[in-house]
Formats: sequence, structure tokens, C-alpha cells
Amino acid sequence: MSALAVGQSSLTTTLKRYARSHGLWLMLLVGPIGARFMIARDDGSGVQIAIGNHLPVMTSAMLGISLGIVVSTLLLPIGFIYLRANVTRRQPWQIEEVTPARRIPIALGRFGADVAVLFGMLSTLTLAGWLLGWLIVTGPYDPLLLTACLWLVAGPSVMGLAAFRALLDAFPATRRWLGEPLFFIAWMASIAMPAAVSGERSSFASNMYDFAGFVRPLVGPAPSIGNDFSIGSTTGILPGRVPLDVLAGIGAPGYLASRFAWAAIAVAVAILAGLLYRPHTARLQQRSVGRIARLFAAGPPPLAVEGAPSAAPVAAPFIGLVAAEFRLIGGGRLFHLLAAASAIAGVFGDFRHVGSAASLLLLIFGLSAHAGRSEASGLLALTRTTQMSPAIRRSAFLVAGLGWAILLALPATALRLSPQPLVLMIGTTGAAAMLAIGLAAISRSAFAPRLVLLILWYGYLSS
Repeated sequence: MSALAVGQSSLTTTLKRYARSHGLWLMLLVGPIGARFMIARDDGSGVQIAIGNHLPVMTSAMLGISLGIVVSTLLLPIGFIYLRANVTRRQPWQIEEVTPARRIPIALGRFGADVAVLFGMLSTLTLAGWLLGWLIVTGPYDPLLLTACLWLVAGPSVMGLAAFRALLDAFPATRRWLGEPLFFIAWMASIAMPAAVSGERSSFASNMYDFAGFVRPLVGPAPSIGNDFSIGSTTGILPGRVPLDVLAGIGAPGYLASRFAWAAIAVAVAILAGLLYRPHTARLQQRSVGRIARLFAAGPPPLAVEGAPSAAPVAAPFIGLVAAEFRLIGGGRLFHLLAAASAIAGVFGDFRHVGSAASLLLLIFGLSAHAGRSEASGLLALTRTTQMSPAIRRSAFLVAGLGWAILLALPATALRLSPQPLVLMIGTTGAAAMLAIGLAAISRSAFAPRLVLLILWYGYLSS
């Protein structure tokens, strides 16, 4: 079988699976629905892109750049959640890995399908931008210029997202939970790195630091002291808008070349993912079970008593369910050791940024992992036949999560003689538990709640 036929088969098969997914339509609606809230109004609502504490004049080019910036920075996690949690998260590797077909065309086919879906989202966002521009653009309305600016910024970014997903799928460890923290680190680095070169003159080398593509259109070819910028929900916005020549930044030396270079790098990373692909083998799975893993494992269950009588009816079934959820959230000796360490850390220093953050980070992994297990489609079909309905089990999950919050906050509360640590942990953990079980019920996996909670945890730590 030729490489072209393998790649075409992989592309068409993945696209057909996407087309049968209800989540695809939600993904395509992210742009049109979010466009209304992406662009800042004079009243301060929306995502604010400020130049020297002033909002820019919303020309056609500036509107396209603004929509592209929001996609390449703030909406990449949503795209990553969809790519990792949609219908293609399960692949027929038992069949593919024993065939003589090469992995590179398979990886390129799936990469092409992912890019097609993300480009579909950009297309719907473009249509929404046309309508939005007709309403709010100052000066001549040019939909073609708006489209070109939006795709120039966001196109290479979403291609890089699809390539990074393909690279994570190439290794056994990153196919599972390790992939989410790695994406989180890469996403934060892609936002932080452009700041290192925002004060330099435009060149191909300096623009290659800007994966998201937002620095040069905002600061121009030769940055000066007065054109500092900020993106997001900023404070201190001064009245009045300032004109900004974003086309000068786009035409700056090296910017266009850097955007095409990032698109080419995305294709190269997808090829590298196929080249480095490691199959699912029992040997690789057994290799992770060593002495350290056995040391921190939950341990074997107690031995069965042959002559034991039948179990009596449970007097308080909900309490027993809460206790079981409590044990499953915090299963394993490693979790217990880390829980003890985070509880002790809360005694010293600032509880808000030390003990609370450490405990919440630990609970994010425990809550999301157990929520993903309990909301799996196969297990959910089984739990519907038990005495406790899934809704009651979800309530027990929330109560058990609050129990862990109380347990981790008790040392700091007792030694500080203040209820503040307890109230803070109950509030943050309760919100985290509701998000974990809610997102797991929608996505049927632990991936979506883990990534969303990690992003919110970073905002909590930084605030």
C-alpha cells in the first residue's frame, strides 16, 4: 500500500469520525458565540487589547488581528480539549500497529483532519467577524483584510496545536495524563516567550519567538517606550481610543516569513510524530511497574473469609458511598504522602499561596482522575443498575471532595485559630469538584476537567 493511499485513508476516516460527532458542531460554534465577547467595548466588556492603557481604534485590520490574537492565546486550550477528548481519542491501534503501513502517512492524515476541524472553527469565526465588523468597524469596512489578518495570526497557531497533539499521541506516557501538564507548560511558554523580544526591532529571529503571532502587529517594526501592550481583562484603561497601524507590523521584516515558518514547523512536527511513534505493547506497560510504583501502590485487597455470612443491609448507604468516594479520590500511598506534605505546608507561611495552592493542586489530580473513571461510558451503564443512581453518586463525590478539603485545612485552621483556611479550602475545592464531575460527565474522560482545572489553578495561584 502506497504512502499516499495510507495518508488519504487516515485523513478521510478521521474526518468521517469527526462528522459523526455532536461535539464538532459545538466546536464550530465556539467562534461565532465567543466573537461577541472577544472584542472590548468602550464600557470595558470583552477581552481587552490595550496599547499604552488605551483601547485601539477598531479598524478592519485591527478587528482581524484582535480575533486572531484571542484564538492563538486564549482559545487554544479549548481546541486542545476537543482534539484530545473527542471521538478520535480512541484509535484502532490493535489493527493499525500490526499492519505494514508506515506511521508517518497515518500521522499526517490525522494531523490534516485535526487542522481541517480547527480551520472550520476559524471559518465560522471569520463569518462572525464579518458581521461584527459591519457593526463596529471605524473607517472603511474591508472584510478581505479582516480575514487575512485573522488567518495570518491564528492559522499557524492552530496548525501548531494539531502538531503538538500528534506528538503527544506518539508516546505511551503522553497519550495519558502526562500530556495535559505538558500542553499547559507549552501553552504558557508560548504566551510568555514573546515578551522577551517585544522590545527588539523586527527580524525573522525575533519573530520566531512569537508562536502566537501577536507581538509585531501590536508594537510595530521598531518598538518604542509608548507602545507597550496588554491582553486580557486589564485594569486602568484610560478613556479614548488610539489609532494603531497594524499593517506596518505585519509588513515588518521577518514577520510574514516567521508565520509561514511556524506553519512549516507544524507539518515537520507531525512527520516527526509519525517517525517517533511508539506502539502500544504489554512490555512498555509492564516497564512502569517497578519497585517505586509497587511501593506507592494502594496495596492488595484483604483476603476473603470463606465462612463469612452474607452481608447485612447497609443502614446508611449514602454514608458508605461517600466513604468509598473519599477512598477512591485519595487512593495510593503517594497521594497520602503528598496530602500530608501539603497540609503541613499550610501551617507555615501564607496559606492562600502555599498550603491552599498545594492542596488544591493535589486534589485537582485526584478529583479529575476519579471523576473520569466513574463517568466512563461502560461503567456508567453498570452503575445505573445499582441501588444508588448516578446523580446520588455524583453528590457523594462532591461531599467526599469537601471531606478532603476539610481534612487538609484542619492543621492550618487549628494552629492559626482562624476559620479562614477552612472556608477557603471548602470554597475552592467545592468549585473544583463540581467542575470535575460536570466536565467528566460531558466528556466521559478525565482529560477535560484536568486541563480546565489546571488553567484555573494557575489563575488562582497568580491572583
